[in-house]
This record gives sequence, C-alpha cells and structure tokens, in this order.
Amino acid sequence: MTTPVETSEFPRLRNYIGGELVEARSDRFSDVVDPCTGEIYLKAPVSGSEDVDAAYAAAAAAFESWSQATPGERANLLLKVADAIDARAEELNEAECRNTGKPRARMAEDETPIAADHFRFFAGAARTLEGPTSGEFLAEHTSVIRHEPIGVVGQVTPWNYPMMMAVWKIAPALAAGNTVVLKPSDTTPVSTVKLAEILGDVLPKGVFNVVVGDRETGALVVGHPTASMVAITGSVGAGMAVARSAAEDLKRVHLELGGKAPVIVFDDVRDLKAAAESIATAGLYNAGQDCTAACRVIVHEDVHDEFVAALTEAAASTVTGDLSDEDALYGPLNNADQLARVTGFIDRVPGHAKVLTGGNRIGDRGYFFAPTIVDGLRQDDEMVQNEVFGPVITVQTFSDEADALAKANGVKYGLSGSVWTSDHGRAMRVSNRLDFGVVWVNTHIPFVSEMPHGGFKHSGYGKDLSVFGLHDYMRVKHVMHYIGE
Repeated sequence: MTTPVETSEFPRLRNYIGGELVEARSDRFSDVVDPCTGEIYLKAPVSGSEDVDAAYAAAAAAFESWSQATPGERANLLLKVADAIDARAEELNEAECRNTGKPRARMAEDETPIAADHFRFFAGAARTLEGPTSGEFLAEHTSVIRHEPIGVVGQVTPWNYPMMMAVWKIAPALAAGNTVVLKPSDTTPVSTVKLAEILGDVLPKGVFNVVVGDRETGALVVGHPTASMVAITGSVGAGMAVARSAAEDLKRVHLELGGKAPVIVFDDVRDLKAAAESIATAGLYNAGQDCTAACRVIVHEDVHDEFVAALTEAAASTVTGDLSDEDALYGPLNNADQLARVTGFIDRVPGHAKVLTGGNRIGDRGYFFAPTIVDGLRQDDEMVQNEVFGPVITVQTFSDEADALAKANGVKYGLSGSVWTSDHGRAMRVSNRLDFGVVWVNTHIPFVSEMPHGGFKHSGYGKDLSVFGLHDYMRVKHVMHYIGE
C-alpha cells in the first residue's frame, strides 16, 4: 500500500503534485472499502478546485522543459520507469489487490509485468515516429511535417483495472512529450498514487500528477482551462459528459468507453469444449468487469445444446476467491453499487430466459458473485443490450451468417468481439463485417503493446496502445520554407 498519513481512525491517502505527496486542500474525505470484506480500510481526499489548480500549475510548469526533451531523453526515463515497476512490483500488487480484491496470483502474472512492458514499448515508439518526408510540393518551397506534444493532458481512469488503465493513459502521453494530471476512480485510488510515487522517483517534478476525488473532482480535471486534451476510460454516460465539457473549450478528446462483446460460435468449431472453456475464462476474468469481456455468446442453433452444456460446466467449475487464493480466476465485484447492479440484472431475467448456473451472491461478506450463464435471451433483452459488467455470460442462437452478424452488430457498443470457426474464409468475412474496433478469431481478450485497442459507436474513439495510441497524444504541424533566391 502507498504511504498514507496516519489518523486516529484510518490511514489517509494524499495527492501527488509537483513531485511530492501532499495533503489535499479540501477537507472532505471518502471511504475506501476492501471489496473482499466490505469494510473501510482507508480514507481518500475528495479534492477540490484548489487541488486541481495546483496539479495543473505543476504540470504546466513542467511542460516547458519536458516537451523540449528529445525523444531519446524521454525514452531513457520511461525505460527507468519500467525497471522501477519491475523492482517494486510487490508494492504495486499489494496496493492494487487490497483496493480491488483481485487475486494476487493473477495480478502478478497478468498485469504488473505488462504495465512495465507498455512503458518499454512507448519508450521505443517515441524514437521511431514516422510520417511524410520533407519535400518541394510547391516550386521554391520546402515543406516539413512536425509531430508535437499537445500540452497538458487531463485524464480520468476507472476502477476495473486501476493501475493498468492508468498506464495505458500515462505512457503514450508522456512519451509524446505531454505532462499529465490524472484522477483515478474514487473507489480505487491507491495503486495510482503508488504508481505516481514510483514515476516521481524517475521523472522531473510535475510531469505526472494525481488528484484523488469523486465525480466532481473529475469534472474539474476535465473542464480545467489548462488542459489541451482530456482522455478517459469509463462508462458511455461519463464519456458523453466529457465530450460535452470538452466542446466548450474545443479540447481534444480520447474516449475508451463501454463494450458488449459478441462471441460468435459457428457449428464447424473443431473442439466445442475447448472453445467453451476459453470463452468462459474470457467472460469471467476480473469478475467480468472488463469492457472487452466475452459476455455475449451467439452460438449456431445446431450446436447450441452441446456448447452451452460445456460453457455451463466451465463456468460452474470456475474458482472465485479473495486476493490470497492462488487458484481463483477472479475476486469480488468492486463495490456495493456494482453488486446491486449485477444482482438487479439477474432479478429482472425475462421469463423466456433461464439462469443455468450462478446468479447469486457468494456469502454475506464482501461483494463476491457466482459465475453465471443465462440462456435463451432475445436481441432486445436489456441483458443483451446493456453492460452488466459482472461475471455473467449471456447466450443467444443464430441460424446463418447474416443472422449472426445482425445480432452481433445490433447493439450500441463497438469495442470488441470474436469469431470462432474452422473456416478461414468465413473468419475473414465475418471479422470484416463486425462493427467493432478489435476482433479476435478463435481466441478472445489477449492484448499486446504493439497493437491498438479502441472502439467504434458508443464505445468511444481514439486508440490505446501501439503507435496509434502515441499519435493520439500528438499534434501535426506543417512548416513551409521559402527556398528561392
């Protein structure tokens, strides 16, 4: 856990501004709850306008020199950040797992090493920018294209992957030469402040700043006049609010929002049981609190019964446990509100559908929810159309390719999806026609630093990861020289 200020009741978190942990000037605090127990273990500041002003002032002052550093200089520091994350991985794991309930084994294997890899990738990407060559496109004039940092960037990150989503935002922004003011979720701020401490030991003061707070704090970060760009990962509603706010000042906007990933399973899949097991894992990982989760299965009617039996068996055998359980695939839901949301969806399952396994809270301590499969759903059911964001996988059937595509594309989201088939031509046709920013074939959910992630439609716009993510945090300038005599 990050180093908090002790109080008579609970430890108290601080902001990270200008290279230092500082007390919030606001005198308001919120409870940080351990989702494994439902008990308060920390107090977090609800930062106000003075705190946000101070963070932006620090970021603006740091931008003058950071933006002028060479790509190589920035890259060397980001490589040191990656090394520091590796060296202090145990601290980050403990902060994240206590705050989210994630099993330590999953965090140590799947997240912290990848976070370091993202910094290493963007360190390299900063030095390999490509674009049009200079040239004489008008007689006696030479044109040059410059890639420049945008300025100070305001960022807001979610509670499902607090540390990883922060890294997805921070690494490309810093590699491009911007400075950052970031607000983490009010329920999961701990690992982000710890990450700020680690970065602060390497980076110049003020390059990266964290203000902790609630939605009002987030609105202050997004609406601050110093920000030249705002980037969030969050709900569709939050994204719309950010876009409206940014429009008032014509800020650049980067939105990674919700998802409702279709998983199309054709009748020619060679090993339905293996596919079902993979899909169950991809749908239930992190308690299904993932915008890319394999949450919406659309299976060919001829193999429905066999596939659903295997999917139900795989889900029912999935281990759920607390952060110390090495065998657990996932831990609790993040907070009481999310538990109530997931429970509400199950309570409202329509009469034509059936809960095949799960559908219930586990125990009466913390926010654990059983792995759940719901079969027999129709396209207009709310569980098909809206994000559940829990360990719940829905099942529909389709009759042919056209029907599968109509159902897959028939939602407002467009983040990710997958196609399961042994027919290469079909895989190409269907993946081409899926209206989603990421499509996997015979797998679901792997990410790599080199490839972009981001959606269409109500899933937002802009790309995380890859050189596309780097370019999102840069602006293009044309400089023309008169070279005539």
